[in-house]
Amino acid sequence: LKAKPARALAFVSSLGIYEIGFNAAKPDQRVLAPEWTDYNKRVQYQAYDVTELLSEGDNVISAQLADGWFAGMLGPTRWSEYFPKRGAYGLDRRLLLQMEITYPDGTHEQILSDGSWKINPDGPVRLADNFLGETYDANMEIKDWDKAEFDDSSWENVVSEKNNRNLVPQMNQPVRIIETLECREVTKTKKGYWLFDAGENIAGWCNIKLEGKPGDRIVMRHGEILDDDGELYTENLSAAVQIDTVILGPSGRLDYEPRFTYHGFRYVEVRGLRNKPEKTILTAKVVASDQPRTGSFECSNPMLNTLYRNINRSHVSNMTGVPTDCPQRDERCGWMGDVYIFAQTSMYNRDMAAFYSKWMTDILDAQSERGTFPDIAPHPFGYEKHFTNAPGWADAAIMLPWLMYLNYKDKEVISDNFSAYEKYVNNIVKTNPDLIWRKGLGLNYGDWLNGNTLNAEGFPKTGAQVPSEVFSTIMFYNSVTTLAKMAEVSGMKEKAEEYSALAARIKEAFNKTFVSADGVIEGDAQACYALALHYRIFPENMEKNFEKRMIDKFIPYGGRMNTGFHSTLCLMKELSERGYADKAYQLLETSEFPSWGYSIAQGATSIWERWDGYVKGRGFQGAGMNSFNHYAFGAVGEWMYENILGIHPDNSAPGFRHFILKPLPGGSLTWAKGSFDSFSGKIEAGWKKENGRFEYDFTIPPNTTATVYIPAKRQDKSSIFPDQSGGSFRITGFEKGYAVFEIEPGTYKAVSEI
Repeated sequence: LKAKPARALAFVSSLGIYEIGFNAAKPDQRVLAPEWTDYNKRVQYQAYDVTELLSEGDNVISAQLADGWFAGMLGPTRWSEYFPKRGAYGLDRRLLLQMEITYPDGTHEQILSDGSWKINPDGPVRLADNFLGETYDANMEIKDWDKAEFDDSSWENVVSEKNNRNLVPQMNQPVRIIETLECREVTKTKKGYWLFDAGENIAGWCNIKLEGKPGDRIVMRHGEILDDDGELYTENLSAAVQIDTVILGPSGRLDYEPRFTYHGFRYVEVRGLRNKPEKTILTAKVVASDQPRTGSFECSNPMLNTLYRNINRSHVSNMTGVPTDCPQRDERCGWMGDVYIFAQTSMYNRDMAAFYSKWMTDILDAQSERGTFPDIAPHPFGYEKHFTNAPGWADAAIMLPWLMYLNYKDKEVISDNFSAYEKYVNNIVKTNPDLIWRKGLGLNYGDWLNGNTLNAEGFPKTGAQVPSEVFSTIMFYNSVTTLAKMAEVSGMKEKAEEYSALAARIKEAFNKTFVSADGVIEGDAQACYALALHYRIFPENMEKNFEKRMIDKFIPYGGRMNTGFHSTLCLMKELSERGYADKAYQLLETSEFPSWGYSIAQGATSIWERWDGYVKGRGFQGAGMNSFNHYAFGAVGEWMYENILGIHPDNSAPGFRHFILKPLPGGSLTWAKGSFDSFSGKIEAGWKKENGRFEYDFTIPPNTTATVYIPAKRQDKSSIFPDQSGGSFRITGFEKGYAVFEIEPGTYKAVSEI
């Protein structure tokens, strides 16, 4: 460079994962760039301000490339022949750089990656794969290779050719190391290996400080849980071996941290150490998309505080550029059914606007010409090839943008893509003129991992499954009703009327086909009624029948949980809204198997995929599909925000410009408090109850209003007191044990007798 730049911007992308340096310094702290997209449709690029990293005279740009999602192993090869063991999008890794330099005198220079660049295929990273791990040979390190004075004359020129990929700027937050965990303890197993406990089940990798002799081979195996003998359990990982291997160089010392892989783990088994290690030699790095935290929660029940932490741990563990199902086994795909039910919880937990905007593009990229949506996104197959149009999975393409509108007032995600949503619905109608969704669908997973899938002594083996056509038609109905609401908020009156009428016809067909005269839904599972009630697909004269059967269905299970991914949150919501809050709290707080509390009693630090991932005395569920870090059942977080804290969205006022506060005290709780930093400002809420007295402290942020429901014996047994920041408020009535107020921005205390 002829002078130190006044400004220098570098635009970088790759096929595979890249790490780039300017004079041996990283331009920012992101990792695993450019992240996962359908590389056949679009590849993200990143922009860096590298002004301060450059100087007058000789400078060097250095990069390393690894397979990543582009060329590496991808998806569940153990049970799907369709996922290739490597190279789903290609095998030819590439780097692209364009640097725009402005000098102090106003002149401009552009630097592009081209055939003059040099490459060395034999660096110290010998293997790198998201699922397999990383192998690092310190004997292959090249001193000062990323410094300007390095002589690269022996290196080869790169192959430079045009590649017509569609480049787009990254819109979601980068993946970074967002947290570092100190090792809790290190022990020696019966087999003689050193076992490090990171304390929590996370996604990421480890930093380890090694000392030994030149040529020592250190093997680090990662797993989520220990077996009954205290050994690392890895059978549930299948083909994702999650092994990092280090070969020590001439010094016998190395501070090692992988850069081109990630693992799902709590425990790290280390083989090859010469001496007993201190626990301080290893730290665990949490790697995730850096989404700003928006929610907080705590209460008087320590188990629920742990549950809340576990929900958040599984949330961040599965946000690595796309919302994956799990971070450990050979899968880690953007399964849409999980997001369908967890999306609102995720939006309470963290700011998901940018992340989901990016992922909605991945979903739309995979829509077929006739309108089908995929089950996973990105979708590394041709249109409608494999894992496509599953009810409750593909429907996330309708549900998610609606929630983005409600939470972030993002009308564009609806209006810009409304024709795509229409195409999806209209294709189902065309294929199923009787409006029962039987044809033109892919795998019908149904209410995934319901009570029928539990393998535990004394637990019923039948009676919990929603029949496939019942499930698919309820999902179809909800997508159509959501599409009608989308049309209405977009000002498309005729479309709103059209899809509202279609929804009415689907409801009629559903009840005619599946509901008997005495109010029994085909399948007669509790989940049938929870789903039908939640999505309002019932005639008015059947509502009480459905409600009674939903409650009665606890009896065969001894009052225990038997619902699956899609129906559990629906059940919890319907219980609390229909006067069965005591039952909802009992399900939430119990440690009886199966329950959230049961997993916590077994030491869970994240949400399990299965209610019976591990059962004391029986051991592990089948290894083929048994993740201990899966957020789907963590959707109960939505119930906790909305019922324990009382924070509800108002669907008629997107972006929380107006919202509802309606706490539902119950169970063992004597107090609870938390907050939600909404699109329109931070909402705070907390309550305590003692000796028949209920106090509710809350804050309404500026430029918003709220309808506030205060539990009370009678209207005259409740009062509200604003602090100095409080505005005006008025009482509007008394409804079902609540005094109702309309309140302006400010901080308030409500007091009532209950």
